[in-house]
Amino acid sequence: MLGNRKSATSKWLLYTVVTLGFVAVITPFVWMILGSFKGQGELLRVPPTWWPQTPTLDNYRTLFGKGLFPRSFANSTFVAVVITAANVTFCSMVGYALAKLKFRGKNLVFALVMATLMVPGMVTLVPLFVLVANLGMVDTYPGLILPFLVTPFGVFLMRQFIIDLPDDLLDAGRIDGAGEMRIFRQIILPLCGPGLATLGILTFLGSWNNFLWPLVVAQNQEHYTLPVALALFSKDQQTIPNYGLLLAGATVVVVPVLIVFLIFQRRFIEGIASTGIK
Repeated sequence: MLGNRKSATSKWLLYTVVTLGFVAVITPFVWMILGSFKGQGELLRVPPTWWPQTPTLDNYRTLFGKGLFPRSFANSTFVAVVITAANVTFCSMVGYALAKLKFRGKNLVFALVMATLMVPGMVTLVPLFVLVANLGMVDTYPGLILPFLVTPFGVFLMRQFIIDLPDDLLDAGRIDGAGEMRIFRQIILPLCGPGLATLGILTFLGSWNNFLWPLVVAQNQEHYTLPVALALFSKDQQTIPNYGLLLAGATVVVVPVLIVFLIFQRRFIEGIASTGIK
């Protein structure tokens, strides 16, 4: 009887902590979305209102009425989709080679991947920009995309996922006369759904929210991505910024990522659990 009471108390305590954590995480997002439908006067009101008293779409009309923001949205979508597709393809290929193929120097290649993974991005920012500048790709879409087509984390993630797949399936394919590319395409990829979803979500999130690299490389408004456009837009505001416009812009930046995560959340959780990343 005493044990059942302790178990029930522990469950209620756990539910309470989880609920409080959920409220703490979700409240800023709810405030941001609701605030994007408020006018400037209501946002500056003291005490503040939670629910919009006079909901309006003026912030979104003004936001997308500016030529910079729709173009930046299209740029972010294009760059994030291309980088995500490239990482899903190439990182899974390299991960398969490191996990299942035998070749000279395999351990050295994997060690180099791990060493690269531990190097902070700020260390490689200047050399990478110099390389891109020497190749004439500053202020171009290739300059925004090419440095991130394959990432060490993506290679490591897919290698850890593929290494647990049974070798018998690959041996059966080889006995049937299948080449490595066919084995990769018809055997490996169908079994890597959770890993590919995890890699896709993390890559899309990182590319969509990437601010520093597009800020350095994109020197023309035609190539700005959403984070850069939003930062420059807020900088151009008057003494009192238009908070409604800023909240609407932040909502446009955040909502696509949330939609992608909600669609693939089950695969994402399976991939995290399968690869042993905590």
